[in-house]
Amino acid sequence: MRFETLAVHAGRAIDPATGAVATPIHLSSTYARGPDGQGLHGFGYARYDNPNRHALEVAVAALEGGIGAMAYSSGSAVTTAVCRALGPGALVLAPDDLFYGTRTLLLGTLKEWGLQSQFVDMSDLAALRAALTAKPRLLWLETPSNPRLKITDLGAASELAHQAGALVVADNTWATPTIQTPIALGADVVIHSAVKYFGGHSDTSAGLAVVARDDGFSAKLREIQKYEGAVPSPFDCWLVHRGLHSLPARMRQHCDTAAAVAGFLSRHPRVEAVHYPGLRSHPGHAIAAAQMKAGGGMVSFQVRGGRDEAIGVASRTALFIRAGSLGGVESLIQHHATVEGPGSKTPQNLLRLSIGLEHPEDLINDLDHALGRTDAA
Repeated sequence: MRFETLAVHAGRAIDPATGAVATPIHLSSTYARGPDGQGLHGFGYARYDNPNRHALEVAVAALEGGIGAMAYSSGSAVTTAVCRALGPGALVLAPDDLFYGTRTLLLGTLKEWGLQSQFVDMSDLAALRAALTAKPRLLWLETPSNPRLKITDLGAASELAHQAGALVVADNTWATPTIQTPIALGADVVIHSAVKYFGGHSDTSAGLAVVARDDGFSAKLREIQKYEGAVPSPFDCWLVHRGLHSLPARMRQHCDTAAAVAGFLSRHPRVEAVHYPGLRSHPGHAIAAAQMKAGGGMVSFQVRGGRDEAIGVASRTALFIRAGSLGGVESLIQHHATVEGPGSKTPQNLLRLSIGLEHPEDLINDLDHALGRTDAA
């Protein structure tokens, strides 16, 4: 079955009670049990499982090519569960360019709990090979990276990690399985912040972990999900599952428009650098072309000048909304260093764009207007 068909049908069935084509939302917190104490239909308590959560997990596992999936209340809850499943004292090797929320967890509460972390440029395989001599328990991959869109060779990095005895977790939020499937390239676990492209409308919160096989690690992830309680509501699961149905069509437009916007920015005199793997000028373009079907819907660029010039550009956009997050139908612009706060490693003149579903010429004109003016004008 092809991806577009899976996106519509995976985890979905006609409701046997009513014949409803749209999946019903099951709000019950508890379920009837038989004389043997087992749930009459496989469900017992909402924290353990729920029909909407089960359907979402089946669908996402199918799309990512895994044997199963676990839904959590957010992407950060997934990150915490994966790291907690390692046990205290484990070493995590993570990218130097990384979602700041993940970095904050690694250096904050997870460090206090007993996790160790080390950061390395994952786009440099020689540097990665050297870092793996520290014998990490887990290699954390994020490609394209957030916010500079560095590209990691998933197949090569996974092979090196496995040779060193490390598990491989890949954050596939930005690419989605529409254009990249890390499990097929060697990853053991794939994670998503489902509020992004999966949900697609900036109106829900959920996270997912997809596992390549049933083993002790996947069992630990399920145990954490079941007993620690960071699970999404039935309605959130329903919203994300509904979003999956249009994911292939939305991603095609996100990617096509992002490529057009990146091309425009690469030619603009007020732009110092553009970070987009679909551009031939990107240092990771060849690897991205080999493991991704398109360049994705995210673009970062650096404005000539510094922090003030970049913030000035963001303040003058009319269609691009100044907001965090990504993957929705609306286009967003963010001065990333401000969001990350003191100690940010992001260039002060960098702006991150989440390209929505508007017409590309309208977005280009909006950016041209914002870039072409000066504060004095």
